[in-house]
Amino acid sequence: MPATETHSTQTSLEDRLGRWVRRYLHGFWGMFVLFVLKQGWACLFGGLLLGAILASHYLWSPHWPIHRYDALFIFALVTQALFLLCGLETRQEAMIILVFHLTGTAMEWFKVSAGSWAYPEPGFFKLMHVPLFSGFMYASVGSYMARVIRVFDMSFVPYPRFALSLTLALAIYANFFTHHFLPDLRWGLVLATLVLYGRCWIRYRIVGTHFWRMRLPLAAFFSSIALWVAENIGTFTGTWLYAHRHFTWVVHPQKLVSWYLLLYVAFITVTLLLRPDRAAADRA
Repeated sequence: MPATETHSTQTSLEDRLGRWVRRYLHGFWGMFVLFVLKQGWACLFGGLLLGAILASHYLWSPHWPIHRYDALFIFALVTQALFLLCGLETRQEAMIILVFHLTGTAMEWFKVSAGSWAYPEPGFFKLMHVPLFSGFMYASVGSYMARVIRVFDMSFVPYPRFALSLTLALAIYANFFTHHFLPDLRWGLVLATLVLYGRCWIRYRIVGTHFWRMRLPLAAFFSSIALWVAENIGTFTGTWLYAHRHFTWVVHPQKLVSWYLLLYVAFITVTLLLRPDRAAADRA
């Protein structure tokens, strides 16, 4: 499907959603419901994968001929293919997802080998003790990031120098590995995100021509809460097991910091292709 046709399909679906909501709801509540629905639409891939994890936990039998992890891998592959065929993602967005998929899988290999967490169930599509569907969990974050920017017609003002953004992303990604051997710099990196992006506003459009805005670090914090909740669901289902689970499945709130930082890696991965700094220069 050509890129222009894909974009047209997505726009048509989103326009119909907006018209349906505004037909029944008006004013603040109509705007709020549309905002929530568009957020859900943006994280559709992640929502479907999380739903599959939850459903398979209750429905799967160890006696079935295919392992649960393998079924989740096949489900993720088919879902990704359908997104492309049906025009729910552009090829550019798919490239972003692939990059984040690869970086996420590399992190999974390291974290599992370091004993941070484990995948206890068997699977054919499992490499270095990591089921291959796990990379799609990171890909879903990249998918959300790319889609939410497009769905809400986001711009970032003022966008920091791209070289500084890329350096920060590399430092955050490296710290996920090096903190096992060297001092953990996560709080220093959180401070760096506030210094670099503290002045950056996300300008977004829910409907019509009116733009709303929110500070980028605040948006990252809200998104990290959603990811932490999703992580708790996966932990509750036993899809992965943490090394230190003291009679509770609730993930420690400190993981919010990890998700907050990972979102910047996802955001800057998206900007490798979308480059909002160049878009802002073109508008100026």
